Amino acid sequence: MLVACFLMLQPMSTDFYLASLPGLTRTFAASIATVQLTLSVFVIAFGVVQLAIGPLSDRFGRYPVTLFGIGLYVAASIACALAPSIDLLILARFFQAIGCCTAVVVARAIIRDVFDPLAGAKVMAQASTLLAIGPLFGPILGSFLEVRFGFRAIFAALAIFSGALLVATLAKLPETNPHPDATATRPRALFRNYALVLRSPQFLSYALVGAASYAGLFAFISGSPFVLIGVLGVPTAYFGFCFAFCVVGYLLGTIACRRLLARRGIARTLEVGGAISAIGGIAMALLAVAGLKHWAAILVPQFVFMFAHGINFPCAQAGAVAPFPRQAGAAAGVLGFLTMTLAALVGWWIGASNNGTVLPLVLTVAAAGSVVFAAVRGWVVRLPGAAGAP
Repeated sequence: MLVACFLMLQPMSTDFYLASLPGLTRTFAASIATVQLTLSVFVIAFGVVQLAIGPLSDRFGRYPVTLFGIGLYVAASIACALAPSIDLLILARFFQAIGCCTAVVVARAIIRDVFDPLAGAKVMAQASTLLAIGPLFGPILGSFLEVRFGFRAIFAALAIFSGALLVATLAKLPETNPHPDATATRPRALFRNYALVLRSPQFLSYALVGAASYAGLFAFISGSPFVLIGVLGVPTAYFGFCFAFCVVGYLLGTIACRRLLARRGIARTLEVGGAISAIGGIAMALLAVAGLKHWAAILVPQFVFMFAHGINFPCAQAGAVAPFPRQAGAAAGVLGFLTMTLAALVGWWIGASNNGTVLPLVLTVAAAGSVVFAAVRGWVVRLPGAAGAP
């Protein structure tokens, strides 16, 4: 439950206030590109800081690093709620990202500490099923809070949730790092561990799958408020339900992932997820190119893509970190850095290419689905042992 809540901080931090994005342009008299920075800066900070958080948890243990991160998240969420300008909101989001990424990196490392790769993938899928509660109900609650009270109430709610999580962590989280590495944060050892991770074909193959799948999700996260509300006329109060519909796809995907893993193993499960990713993304693009301008032409294919993401992301995370039992923090950090760097580029692209149509969003999701499929077929299934029994 704690691992699921740690992982839940990330989607809640991005999805909870999506309905507020169009309103922030009016509240702070800011452009769409500037408002998008509240997402992009969060993602950039989230990605870069993981390179430090992973080794810190290898050096000092999972428990103290987690407490620091969640405490910082609470303080930053309060700062977001009180921000008097868009610049200060962006700055507070930067520190919120540091706290959030700490919890997520440690969660991935804890799973590697405790479970073997296949069991870890199953546990990650189970945790992903639980964390789907956040993005499932978060946007609905966020839409309600935005309509009734404004964006500040959304960040106040995040502060309350993370404060409760901090108390639970203090009381219940055990230390799971059995081999603290006193040299993990020394520059030479740090670069040696990163080089070890980046030289691994298994890591790179699974990391590409996870990063591309998350990029398609993040394209929807950053672009859907402007497309659904601004282009297709969906009322702000209903946006949360639209987003929740797609999250149901993710939830069902995580359940399917656990069942597939039991029969097929990680690599062969990803064959299924990769094919479904391509189907969802390409279908969305074809409907848009055919001229079908309706919210269902976005939401139904995204539901399919999110179903695939529920299969792809838990497997990719477990598969990428599996070769590094003693460098799990460093491997989780590099994985997160690569994933969030690509997501930040996608978020920037969605904001910069906004032209009042659905095309930038749908073509980006189609490209992400195609890359997932190609990475699975071209690299993951060719890895040594990939065709073996679960």
